[in-house]
Amino acid sequence: MSGRKLKIFGHERLEWLKKYGDFDNGIPVDDTIARVVSNIDSLAFEKMFIEWMQECHEITDGEIIAIDGKTIRGSFDKGKRKGAIHMVSAFSNENGVVLGQVKTEAKSNEITAIPELLNLLYLKKNLITIDAMGCQKDIASKIKDKKADYLLAVKGNQGKLHHAFEEKFPVNVFSNYKGDSFSTQEISHGRKETRLHIVSNVTPELL
Repeated sequence: MSGRKLKIFGHERLEWLKKYGDFDNGIPVDDTIARVVSNIDSLAFEKMFIEWMQECHEITDGEIIAIDGKTIRGSFDKGKRKGAIHMVSAFSNENGVVLGQVKTEAKSNEITAIPELLNLLYLKKNLITIDAMGCQKDIASKIKDKKADYLLAVKGNQGKLHHAFEEKFPVNVFSNYKGDSFSTQEISHGRKETRLHIVSNVTPELL
């Protein structure tokens, strides 16, 4: 969030902010806010943010927690040769809040950032969903160590595993699957999407 947006936030909530400090001169200008924010210890702020979110939000058993990486829009500064900021966040689907987040230098660093984020969170008995970037043995093991379950996407970045899935689950298998399954349908972005969830034994080639 830019200094300008923080200033707008302050003006709109000035009476509420006065409960926590003196604002005899009103809300500071953009540059002052930006200077203060730039001097905050990012690691200390990250730790306090996660502790605050965990106090505000009680995680219940069976909750879905989605972990995803996003590049912050407008964070790239060409003039200062400063790359865009990339954040890996844990999002509670149940309550619509971010439970924690970790900054990375680039999207390619998500693999190392995800275990770091997992270490910060209480995940016991919850389902952790991650896209194909997080389909790694170390990440799956970390989630198991936290006594949680995982749902990981499998794509071409894991060539051997992806091929094993295609061999075990060809498309024609899903049209008349014999085991336990559950399907949903919805219209999204002008197209009809069908999702099929199946239960299957784990074979060695899928490990």
